[in-house]
Amino acid sequence: MDIAQSFLQFIVTLDMTIRLSVVLLLACLAGLYSERAGIFDIGLEGKLLISAFFSAAVSYETGNVWLGVLAGIAASMLFSLIHGITSITYRGNQLIAGVALNFLASGLTVVIGHAWFKKGGQTPALPNGARFHEITLPFAEAMRENVPFLGTLYADVISGHKPLVYITFLLVPLTWWILFRTRFGLRLRAVGENPASVDTAGVSVIKYRYAAVFIAGVLCGLGGAYLATSQAAGFGREMSAGRGYIALAALIFAKWRPWYALMACLLFGLLEAISNLYPNINVFDLFEIPVQFTQALPYILTVVILAGFVGKAVPPRAGGEPYVKER
Repeated sequence: MDIAQSFLQFIVTLDMTIRLSVVLLLACLAGLYSERAGIFDIGLEGKLLISAFFSAAVSYETGNVWLGVLAGIAASMLFSLIHGITSITYRGNQLIAGVALNFLASGLTVVIGHAWFKKGGQTPALPNGARFHEITLPFAEAMRENVPFLGTLYADVISGHKPLVYITFLLVPLTWWILFRTRFGLRLRAVGENPASVDTAGVSVIKYRYAAVFIAGVLCGLGGAYLATSQAAGFGREMSAGRGYIALAALIFAKWRPWYALMACLLFGLLEAISNLYPNINVFDLFEIPVQFTQALPYILTVVILAGFVGKAVPPRAGGEPYVKER
């Protein structure tokens, strides 16, 4: 294999890594807000799934992809409201509530989808106006032709993505700024660490936990909309495919920090890209790694991370615990 062909494969792998990491990153940032406020959200998977369905369905019916995105966000926020009422207002078990939302989303999307479109829980393929298309950044073609290597990187890796890709990567520095440079972020993190002290200072623990859960709903709504209107052109049954759980593993790997979350999600995206592009890897002509193993790589890494083999990750101290105000 010559250098030009190797470089081309490198470019294709990077491009697919970025595309596949978007959903994971949105779900990971959603979990970051929620868990920093003390609410463990196993329901990320269900929110991705329900938002993917409604974004695809509304986009198809209206022919307007942005209306589909809003519908997906609304559906995800409804699930966030249910999770908040269960976990915050009524102080139920957060993990059980999240698992219940996942089952609810799995069943609802099939039932409503079959009743709506008569396609076994799927939506029809989205027409051109009902899905996102790639954006070519300024000077991309000129740089590809005139600047070796770096121009190709800019034209084929940075340029040429759907709008939600750029929005997602801009959300990483925005999340860092909100959590670590604003009063809102300071209080939200304090709510997840020591809610009693925050309450004593006159800050509403309930208010900030609901705010975090709703932010998580918006981000998961964007993630589901990206799945159905950018990564694919319609909704398919169980199309979230465990990405909500992988995002939780990435969040633990990142130790609840935005920039680390970006790196972790890119790593998971790289593993998925490898499984898609190189299903059968030949190792020095000695043996061949089967496609089943490469496809399982993201899930294997998830198990390794959750088993605690990546170093100690300490969650917010009040995470998973309902707050009961002392009288």
